[in-house]
Amino acid sequence: MGGMQLGAGISAGDTAWMLVATALVLMMTPALGLFYSGLVRSKSTLNTFMMSVAALGVVTVTWALIGYSLAFDHGGSLVGGLRYALLHDVNFAPQPGTAIPRLVFWAFEASFAIITAALISGAVVERMRFGAFLVFITAWSIVVYPVLAHWVWGGGWLQHNGTLDFAGGVPVEMGSGFSAFAAALVVGPRRDYHRQALLPHNAVYVLLGAGLLWFGWFGFNGGSGFSVGHPSVLAFTNTLLCPACTLVVWFGLDLVRERRITAIGAATAIVVGCVGITPAAGYISPLLAMALGAVAALPSYALIVWRPRTRLDESLDVLAAHGTAGMTGILFTGLAAQLSWNGVANGLFFGHAAQLGWQALAALAGPAYAFIATFILLRLVGLVMPLRADDRQQAVGMDVAEHGEEAYTTGEGAILVAHDEERSESLAPSLS
Repeated sequence: MGGMQLGAGISAGDTAWMLVATALVLMMTPALGLFYSGLVRSKSTLNTFMMSVAALGVVTVTWALIGYSLAFDHGGSLVGGLRYALLHDVNFAPQPGTAIPRLVFWAFEASFAIITAALISGAVVERMRFGAFLVFITAWSIVVYPVLAHWVWGGGWLQHNGTLDFAGGVPVEMGSGFSAFAAALVVGPRRDYHRQALLPHNAVYVLLGAGLLWFGWFGFNGGSGFSVGHPSVLAFTNTLLCPACTLVVWFGLDLVRERRITAIGAATAIVVGCVGITPAAGYISPLLAMALGAVAALPSYALIVWRPRTRLDESLDVLAAHGTAGMTGILFTGLAAQLSWNGVANGLFFGHAAQLGWQALAALAGPAYAFIATFILLRLVGLVMPLRADDRQQAVGMDVAEHGEEAYTTGEGAILVAHDEERSESLAPSLS
């Protein structure tokens, strides 16, 4: 075999697992695109998917240039420094505290930043201009995500004081959920929100996307142990158990409320369960992971049922599925963390009440920063370019309006655009 050999302090087994885990997490972003695109109307399918594709490009670049350094340079309690900017010192040397190369650690963490930015798109589908979205996620992936990641993983104040967040309850789940909340408020509702039914156009896409997300989540949570040792094994197992219990409880809630079980509800339940276990995956026992799955279903289901009655068009319920479930998982970790399983800390149930306090503080500070910073960023973007597509573009559909393409070759959107162009040309002489 050719090529460089692994250096001293590097484990071949750990490195191989982390390469696989990174690929699994990267797959989650197109899986999210599939999940989201099935939930919108057919005329905005491509645009919705493209928002996830955009994150693969934009966020990877910002992460390499500066985002990773702001997150993982132990420069300060609030945000990291610039030691790793432009991938400086990101090489084959072991990542501190692990037996994997820094390059592999960088790539794994990049995959987290990518999907977090993509998640926010669920709040603004079918009406946000694609160019404005690109500018927004560029800024967001520098100003918001790295700060939250630094707080809990990069030597920041929450990590320093003992907050437990195994795989991203603060930066990924609450970060995306409460950023989505802010985005929905700033961008505003779709033109026909509350005036007609805005139904998912392809439930099979949604189920397939959810299944692929769950599959990728084994890398998301299992890889966050950074080895093939006990933390990864526990997280991997809990990532099977928790969503399964959420799914079962969701079936019961659907039967009580609707007297039938829906495919969209089942897909949503899978995501809620995966989100709930994310911060707790390597800290709680398998039996308590099952309990968390059951508990996580309740607040997320209630919010999903209640939200459409409001004027908030948080279109694909990112706040409920990610923000709320992530908060549930963070707080449950403070209750159920068990030293005999994790080797790190106990929660309230096992005699350490202070752990719940730090988890509660994270559940307040993370959402507050994500919401406020996102709100400000979008207002600033809105000062230099329009955030919303106009009513005509929304009526035609974002696929044709923003990309000049259609997911399904009905030609309806293209015909509408051509009609508008012909009408404009016929009016031009009279207007001049």
